[in-house]
Amino acid sequence: MNKAFISKISDEFDEYPEIKQTDLNRAIRRRNFVEVTQKQSIELTLDADIVAWFKRKSGESYQSFINNTLRDVMLANP
Repeated sequence: MNKAFISKISDEFDEYPEIKQTDLNRAIRRRNFVEVTQKQSIELTLDADIVAWFKRKSGESYQSFINNTLRDVMLANP
């Protein structure tokens, strides 16, 4: 490619956001992605410290994180 056609990229701003460990964890977790067509709503009582840990690790998507963690355990123990 002729260098005359390549536009200069600003050194001040990155084109892509910084990749964090949580992004990598999510990517690894989805490696064994299984498409689920139906979800079932249940009432589940968990210890407060467990819920707090999941919320700290994943923020607003803590319920999906709990679901994915349980799926990982299920797939590891057929």
